[in-house]
Amino acid sequence: MIDDLKAAILSAGSGLHAQSTRMRIVSENIANASATASAAGGDPYQRKTITFSEELDRLSGASLVRISNISHDKAPFPTELDPSNPAADETGYVKMPNVNPLVELTDMRESHRSYEANLQVVRQAREMIADLIDLLKGK
Repeated sequence: MIDDLKAAILSAGSGLHAQSTRMRIVSENIANASATASAAGGDPYQRKTITFSEELDRLSGASLVRISNISHDKAPFPTELDPSNPAADETGYVKMPNVNPLVELTDMRESHRSYEANLQVVRQAREMIADLIDLLKGK
């Protein structure tokens, strides 16, 4: 039984790490949602994406979440007409980041909920281990 609880804690712990990293990536995207290039015709901030994979821990038998890749979103940059902006090209258009704040906020909410669910698994497993120890002590 302890091995199963240990596997649950390992699995949830890997989920906590993955969702924490996801929240950091989303936070960076939100923080740079309006960051344009510093030079005329340059590229603005490019949205980052994160992908996960499943990995089996052979020692414990736990299924773990691993970060498989953090990459840049290949979506095109939207443009806005702003001839006075130093990042404007020769036609007066400025490339804007390919970050949609609504998508990022949705990702943040989802990753936060996933983080909380994994945290609850860790809490429950720890509580079950403490209850088991109390039972074995005869309390």
